[in-house]
Amino acid sequence: MKRRVNRKILIAALVAAVVLGTGSVVVLTRVAADQANAAPLQNDPVKTAPVKKTNLADQQSVNGQLGFGAERGVAGRKGGTITGLPNSGAVIEQGKPVYWADAKPVPLFYGSMPLYRDLEAGMSNGPDVKVVEENLAALGFKDFGAPDEKFTSYTASALKKWQKANGLEQSGKLGQGDVIVQPGAIRVSSLTAQLGAPAGGDLMKVTGTDRAVTVELEQSKQRLAKQGEKVELSIVGGKPTTGTITGISRTAGDPNQGQKPKIVLTISVDDPKAAEGLETANVTAVFTVAKKQNVLAVPIGALLALNEGGYGLVTEDGKTIPVTVGIFAKGQVEVQGEGLREGMKVVTTE
Repeated sequence: MKRRVNRKILIAALVAAVVLGTGSVVVLTRVAADQANAAPLQNDPVKTAPVKKTNLADQQSVNGQLGFGAERGVAGRKGGTITGLPNSGAVIEQGKPVYWADAKPVPLFYGSMPLYRDLEAGMSNGPDVKVVEENLAALGFKDFGAPDEKFTSYTASALKKWQKANGLEQSGKLGQGDVIVQPGAIRVSSLTAQLGAPAGGDLMKVTGTDRAVTVELEQSKQRLAKQGEKVELSIVGGKPTTGTITGISRTAGDPNQGQKPKIVLTISVDDPKAAEGLETANVTAVFTVAKKQNVLAVPIGALLALNEGGYGLVTEDGKTIPVTVGIFAKGQVEVQGEGLREGMKVVTTE
């Protein structure tokens, strides 16, 4: 072993390929210099490093873009002709027109379910009725009391009052294309329709109104896409902050153009002031794959691949201690082994 330590230590192969959950696999081999061809290295000092007790975080960095989150399409389902469209960049809130068909406004309602049928007295109960009543109540039309799934004469009465306030025919009925339902306020990112086009078709691309970071991931990094997880954000021109994964979608890609399927993450910015004054910016998003608290760690270069399999560490007095490895983070690796203790010096290549 002393002869091995006194020779020049070379790293012949280093493969860090798989990181799943809290474990990692790294193959590391030390090869002694060829005695027949190598010159003596009598004065070459042995490098050592102490075994440290520390906190490790296995992290992955991905580039992203600050904006307002991923785009989504909005289509109209109303007959007639488009007679009015908002400007690109416009923010539309609950009850305000998304576009105009035959000179009549088509307002925005909030909800997670689009209207899938026409609403009128005598219809069966359903969640779409509750969506309409919740919006009418939020806009100040509450004839029906607490919103529920029943379309009653009180619902029709509230609808008539709302229709009158918006310059619409006071029918007490609501067609499935008479409103646009979205999860919340929308920001128009681009228009796909033109004035004079049929009202029942693609209208525009929209985003949310809050600042967000969009990140595209390769399918191989799907483990990073976890709804609600926290992400560290470094915004060019802004301040470091954190974000929360609020949306996960997928793109199909185009094999004919060499485009692979991607996972698209929308990450809300926890502190809006961190991006204050920025319309758009490049962002580095750092995802934490695994964390370990108060573990023993050494530089990756201290690992020795043993002939019998597994890994070991060589102490400064030449003793080899077999170890098991855990997570890898920023050049350090978690190690466990019998006789291993904090402060012990081990041979390393780094």
